[in-house]
Amino acid sequence: MTHPKQILNVSYVIIALLASLLTPLLHADPLPSWNEGPNKQAIVSFVERTTQAGSPDYVVPAKRIATFDNDGCLWSEQPIYFQLIYISDRIKTLAPQHPEWKTTAPFSSILKGDMKQALAGGKKALMELAMATHANISTEDFNESVRDWLAASRHPKTKRPFNEMVFQPMLELLAYLRANNFKTFIVTGGGIDFVRVFAEETYGIPPEQIVGSSIKTGYEVRNGKPTLVKLPELNFIDDKEGKPVGIHQHIGSRPIFAAGNSDGDFQMLEYITAGKGARFGLLIHHDDADREWAYDRDSHIGKLARGLDEAKKRKWNIISMKNDWNRIYPAKTK
Repeated sequence: MTHPKQILNVSYVIIALLASLLTPLLHADPLPSWNEGPNKQAIVSFVERTTQAGSPDYVVPAKRIATFDNDGCLWSEQPIYFQLIYISDRIKTLAPQHPEWKTTAPFSSILKGDMKQALAGGKKALMELAMATHANISTEDFNESVRDWLAASRHPKTKRPFNEMVFQPMLELLAYLRANNFKTFIVTGGGIDFVRVFAEETYGIPPEQIVGSSIKTGYEVRNGKPTLVKLPELNFIDDKEGKPVGIHQHIGSRPIFAAGNSDGDFQMLEYITAGKGARFGLLIHHDDADREWAYDRDSHIGKLARGLDEAKKRKWNIISMKNDWNRIYPAKTK
């Protein structure tokens, strides 16, 4: 018969062994793609201060809301916004149904492969292209067209699928916040329906937590089936001053954490960090020409000037892709 003391000793050994195995897991770095330094430490400190009961900065879980821009913040945005590439590809797909596009600007420029000339017409041209590809279609058919495009298309430089052009450090940050009972939202100048197609699978953010630009939607019964149809009429632009408005309309509460990368995100960070209690503002600085792109003040996409100038006095953290991140993209799936 085994002596009780022997059983007790074996139990101690098993407990010690389990503790040795679990300890590294319990203390695993939640942000392994972030280099050690003041920016990483600031994020960890903010999360710890706002989630530890008894802390003067403690925030109840219901108020732990974080917002993230998409283009240039969660995924790359060069050489042009990815949704514009979708629009361009969609114009080419639909062209056989519209022979008049061959001689009508801005469509003719798209068909010739001249995106720069197509967008020379400014907002008017962009709206024409957007309406031609986003409107007069059911929401279900639009979603399917975006899914098909994402599955078939590749980025011109990296040859990755566009939904793999996401930033690994930001995926880790999203997961880290959610592990600490933060609710994460995307607040984007891009189309709300476009982003909703891939956001849950790509970022773990469900459709109801997407705030974005939109055109109007109508209700019809087509062939006896209730159908939502995207209409050729602008509804809301979720950019610059529009971002705090979109946050109010969709979320209904002022978040405590905001991340962006351009002056289009300035008002979002300004609004969120002006609230009472602990707040965190973060701007991604694209300064890594080797692993991604380097651009800021003079860029035609993702211009960052005012944010760079005012970040210090507003106590926003400028994240250097070159210095703060030890990797940019996730490992390729194929």
